[in-house]
Amino acid sequence: MRVPLVRNNIDLVLFNGDFEQTGKKMIGDASAYVALGELKGGIDPGGADEHWKTASTALNRIRESFAKHNLKPHTFFIGAAIETRMAEDIWAMLETGVIENAGNLTDEKQLAAVARWICSL
Repeated sequence: MRVPLVRNNIDLVLFNGDFEQTGKKMIGDASAYVALGELKGGIDPGGADEHWKTASTALNRIRESFAKHNLKPHTFFIGAAIETRMAEDIWAMLETGVIENAGNLTDEKQLAAVARWICSL
């Protein structure tokens, strides 16, 4: 969905509240966003780095846009093709708190762990 504060489409968005009842209002309320994530479903290992660059840029844009309003929603990444170099970058971002969760879409245990984390928010 297009997030006005970020001025871009974001793949996964979790709101605080009942979107069915107040959806349009929530979209414009920066404090209503609980978590935002990027999903890259391409399984071609050859294109994985490009998908990661796109996702990483989007995640940075999210953080910077919300930080201007003194807000820090949870951010995460889910990818189907994760190569070694990407995994190193993702792990470093997790360790430093730049993103809060990540998982491989093709690994049931990782996907379940991210889903549990999202449900816990």
